[in-house]
Amino acid sequence: MTTWAIVADLNRCVGCQTCTSACKHANATAPGVQWRKVLDFETGEFPTVNRAFLPVGCMHCDEPSCLDACPSTATRKREDGIVTIDYDLCIGCAYCAVSCPYQARFRVDKPTAAYGGMPMRHEAKREDPARLGVAQKCTLCVERIDEGLANGLVPGVDMQATPACVASCISGALQMGDLDDPNSNVSTLLRTKRHFRMHEELGNGPNIYYLYDGEIDEVSTPNAVPMVAEPVGLAAVSPKRQTNWDWRAAANFICGGTGTGLLATTMAAGLFAPVLWPAVLVALAIVASGLFCIWLEIGRPWRFLNVFLNARFSWMTREAMAAVPFFGFGGLSWLLGSPVLGVLGALSGLVFLYCQGRILRAAKGIPAWRRPAIVPLILFTGLAEGAGVLAVLAFATGWSAAIGTSLAAVLLVLVGLRFVMWQRYRADLDRTGAPTGTFQAFDAMQAGLSAVPQGVVAGLVLLATLVPTGQGLLLALAGLGAAVTGWLFKHTLITKAAFTQGYAINRMPARGAGKSSPGVQPGWRKA
Repeated sequence: MTTWAIVADLNRCVGCQTCTSACKHANATAPGVQWRKVLDFETGEFPTVNRAFLPVGCMHCDEPSCLDACPSTATRKREDGIVTIDYDLCIGCAYCAVSCPYQARFRVDKPTAAYGGMPMRHEAKREDPARLGVAQKCTLCVERIDEGLANGLVPGVDMQATPACVASCISGALQMGDLDDPNSNVSTLLRTKRHFRMHEELGNGPNIYYLYDGEIDEVSTPNAVPMVAEPVGLAAVSPKRQTNWDWRAAANFICGGTGTGLLATTMAAGLFAPVLWPAVLVALAIVASGLFCIWLEIGRPWRFLNVFLNARFSWMTREAMAAVPFFGFGGLSWLLGSPVLGVLGALSGLVFLYCQGRILRAAKGIPAWRRPAIVPLILFTGLAEGAGVLAVLAFATGWSAAIGTSLAAVLLVLVGLRFVMWQRYRADLDRTGAPTGTFQAFDAMQAGLSAVPQGVVAGLVLLATLVPTGQGLLLALAGLGAAVTGWLFKHTLITKAAFTQGYAINRMPARGAGKSSPGVQPGWRKA
């Protein structure tokens, strides 16, 4: 077997960015897209200042989270460990980008020029239309490796068969070789030098290793990364708000939860009163609106059927598959007036909603999403939203007179459970830490799932049970509050609190006769 890996000696790297330039030249990446780049970490205060340069890019992980996330099977992993993208299969959903904790994936939707206006001659000549609207990343210069092997060359030894970034390194800081060969250059370095892998605790098994050298000058574990507040001068390596999923993605989660929750609560209410069939049609229309928004968001919308290709691993594929019986059973139930088909549609909708929670849970690149508590929070938020919209429809159609008390009880329970799930989620976030921006986004949320707005909603529900004459109106107001606060939370979660993992350096390398020092994870904190 062969597993290609890169070893970066932080004691040698001088931050010249030659590897970055060589990568851009070899792969003709668009302006602002750097498959290989070098980060600048500077910590401490005068006179004790530490500085390190950290080459980063696709880690070609042992267990790449982008691989399982991809709904189209465009992302693949070769037997030699290289992770590739099939541009002809990719739909440009960017799920792989938010699933990558190394911020190594990019999506460019239209041709761009380095200096604006018309592209220069070499840009126009090397433009690759196949890379527009799809995910792209470092390929480890797979063409050079394959061509070299075909001609009897050894990648990592013979520069013609070695990735451009490694071949161009002026200080010898980058080495590439076969991890499975105990006599290779990288295996020898890893046996003899102290090293770490970035974000190894996430379980991806990254195949870029960092040598830091020097003596350990503290009792703690060498690979420990202290959680620190945002240090001055490290903003460039701190977590950034993700830009791959915008309001259209948020609309899918908002509409998906509200629509499926509405159908589920409508059919449940049908056990106590005649089914409110207009609510079934509204539920289907809401979910369809969310899916239309996500269709507008993907880079290659006319390849949308490729979303069904990875049912074995991708929760996005499973969400799409659950939508089929949801619309099928739900539509037939409305046409035929069949409660049995309506229940089957509602159950399919709950599977759809569960998949939405798991989509976020599997996105390792966004700390605010990958929490275990996100799944029940998304489930109960959707159900509470659905019950809230049902209360509004019940008032508008006069149906609340038949179902008012039961609907009030259901709405109160769901709002209460949602609040409990929110508290569990925040406790998890506070305990384990998250990007500073995530906490700031949730704290700035003027209304949402916190105690005051949820207390107002619950108070309106209780008041409705005490004032029979105004029960329908009070329930409608409570339902509107339950829905709007849920929508605000999801919009914040997807577009404002969704900061990337950022970068970390587990150990600052030794410089000269000095010793290595503790690393940092900029932009993170615990509440």
